[in-house]
Amino acid sequence: MGRDRTGRDRTGRDRAGGVAGRAGVGVGVVAALALVLAGCGSGGGAKGDEGSGGKGGSTAPTVRLPSLKGERLQVTAVWTGPERDNFQKVLEEFEKRTGATVDFVPSGDDMAGFIGSKIAGGGPPDVAMLQQVGVLNEFARKGWLKPLGAGAKAQLAKNYAKGWQDLGAHKGTPYGVYFKASNKSLVWYNARAFDDAGAKEPKTWPDFVKAAEVIAESGVEPVSVGGADGWTLTDWFENIYLSQAGPGKYDQLAQHRIKWTDPTVKQALTTLGQLFGRKDLLAGGNSGALQTDFPTSVTQTFSGGDAPKAAMVSSADFAAANITQTKAKVGTDAKVFPFPAVGARSPVVTGGDVAVALKDGKASQALLTFLASTDAAKIWAQAGGFISPNKELDQAAYADGVMREIAKALVAAGDDFRFDMSDQAPASFGGKPGQGEWKDLQDFLKNPKDVAGTQAQLEKDAAKSFGH
Repeated sequence: MGRDRTGRDRTGRDRAGGVAGRAGVGVGVVAALALVLAGCGSGGGAKGDEGSGGKGGSTAPTVRLPSLKGERLQVTAVWTGPERDNFQKVLEEFEKRTGATVDFVPSGDDMAGFIGSKIAGGGPPDVAMLQQVGVLNEFARKGWLKPLGAGAKAQLAKNYAKGWQDLGAHKGTPYGVYFKASNKSLVWYNARAFDDAGAKEPKTWPDFVKAAEVIAESGVEPVSVGGADGWTLTDWFENIYLSQAGPGKYDQLAQHRIKWTDPTVKQALTTLGQLFGRKDLLAGGNSGALQTDFPTSVTQTFSGGDAPKAAMVSSADFAAANITQTKAKVGTDAKVFPFPAVGARSPVVTGGDVAVALKDGKASQALLTFLASTDAAKIWAQAGGFISPNKELDQAAYADGVMREIAKALVAAGDDFRFDMSDQAPASFGGKPGQGEWKDLQDFLKNPKDVAGTQAQLEKDAAKSFGH
């Protein structure tokens, strides 16, 4: 969730089988998502317990924080650009309310490697925002994480559905607070490019490919792919796989209980090849896609006036933060539809950033308590490019109707979701640049005809990382 993923949001692992096995993709969730996205740009929003009116209701604090004057905290996250700026607003409010000083340190793409080096050097940050549940579990097994204190646990119990609470736990002990979430089953599109081509929002994969062909005929390259950041390719695969193979197989593959040489993987890669194998449908062709990072994949779709470099980009809700770097207006110029159904229904894949403490202390626990509150979530919600799994957040806080409706659908899903598959894997397979699944799918984008070779390499890398 790029690694500026402006949002990167990756997540979801429970080796004991809990997370993936517990979550489900219900027809109701998909229907609700399609319904709210159909009206993107319209307002409305359920009222939480914070009051109503204005920008997100009451400004009265909902959580008490201790005085931390003279304390200094170091926080690390992968966020850069507008995401980092918006998170800084959250940290500034924490400073204001506690008297503490918070230093933000960017981790770079390899969070696991960054934290590992800091632990080895004896100077880990106080709090880290992890993108992967696989990494949370790995750190907990190594004894690097500090359990949540009473204050944070109270806020979690009050504000979060059980599914999100469980994702932040390891073997029953709560360690993490999912501060930021994402809906990764979306396609953002340039409304003008669609209108000029006479293209319509597709509901199925064949319709999606057809829409891309229609747009290509109009003179605009249809699909922007940020292939330079390998995690974007895992999102493409996961959406297709979940919709086509179904939640049961998704859970098995996520936990490596079936091999990547399974026929269902062949089918999904073959389907993805219907897009990746058509350089006329990719902005810049395959080589261009491989050289395009995530932020550029979004901004090039919504820049250039009547001559954009692409008409659509598959990305999570956090792409809204990148769209704000262009002249396009979310909900008017930049619209969104659910990832098209490849099988019986559209997929619902989520991701998230989880806050964990690497050092014991009053200040670390106070920050986790704050991040679990509606007070902290409201700050970034108002800034835009953010959705929260915090079910008590007054949805009037969201900066625009599009994000409000996406957030509403996420909260309405309750425990009924599937987490990003690569984020359920060990970091060496699902979360490191230049290796594992990221690298293997980049090689597939380079040569989409080599389905069997891609499967074999994915299985080799997965077996090594999972220890099989």
